[in-house]
Amino acid sequence: MNDYREYFDEVIEAHRQIEQWFAGPQPPAVVENLLMRFSPQFSMITPAGRFMDFEQLGELFRKAGGARIGLRIELCEMHGIDLHERGATLSYRELQNDATGLQTDRRSTVVFEKLESGQVVWRHLHETFCPA
Repeated sequence: MNDYREYFDEVIEAHRQIEQWFAGPQPPAVVENLLMRFSPQFSMITPAGRFMDFEQLGELFRKAGGARIGLRIELCEMHGIDLHERGATLSYRELQNDATGLQTDRRSTVVFEKLESGQVVWRHLHETFCPA
């Protein structure tokens, strides 16, 4: 059986940092540390079908810091799809809610790249909203 643990741990830790960054005021260094988790070649398809690259992700994170007061992210249904020498592909479900009562539910597929240093970075992410 394949061991996806380090990749599952990366999903959990990245979302913990995203939750903190969006939920309230944080020092600017927090977002820079968060962005180090992503490959410079990162790409993403947003739930609305929009394409984003690493630069656009950085802009989004920098602008959204503290914008979702009380944000809570719950992760579930984590599954390994493919594990190989240079990375892995996973899927997971992400439920978000904040102090305004806004709730979102999305399914995500992420492609991870493992660098020669052993660091795991986010290479591609595809998110899809789940119907209410």
